[in-house]
Amino acid sequence: MKIAIIGATGNAGTRLVAEALRRGHEVTAIARHPQKLTALPKVIPRTGDVNEPDGLARLITGHAAAITSVRLQSLNSRTVIAAARQAKLKPLLVVGGAGSLEVAPGVQLVDTPEFPAAYKAEALAARDCLNAQRSEENLEWTFLSPSAEFAPGERTGKFRIGKDRLLTLPDGESKISMEDFAIGMPDELEHAQHIRERFTVGY
Repeated sequence: MKIAIIGATGNAGTRLVAEALRRGHEVTAIARHPQKLTALPKVIPRTGDVNEPDGLARLITGHAAAITSVRLQSLNSRTVIAAARQAKLKPLLVVGGAGSLEVAPGVQLVDTPEFPAAYKAEALAARDCLNAQRSEENLEWTFLSPSAEFAPGERTGKFRIGKDRLLTLPDGESKISMEDFAIGMPDELEHAQHIRERFTVGY
């Protein structure tokens, strides 16, 4: 499969590239500075800006799917959606945040008093992006939220899948490694189980 990965040089993006290559896919790696990816086989590095919809649309046109793994802000989330529409792309997969996952009926993690203030603006932007996708009638999208603790770790291949509720362990921890998270995204590309839905992965 020919996949475009936007934000391919970030923490999650590099792991998504590695997982896609592991499965034999061809990757167009889009980033502002993609030079570090030039030595990877089956990777086509391309310079792109998520705030330029026309240029981004040209870069992702002709791909089977695109994954965006960038810090979500109101501007670039709208731009990516506009680019996907312009490129007639199916599907668009978005690396989202955990903040919009529910911790109780009607209560999202980002709205709890314990949510770290340093991450709140980004979490709210990710929620806005999810809501924007939900309002799009002619866009085939999937939004994948990690667990609350999302950091580099091991690729175990063993995790749970949920929908809109934060996944937690018996001790209350909510976590997923970036390596295992990166398995969930191409799984979705290959099996299309969550079209026009958000889902989450966690231990």
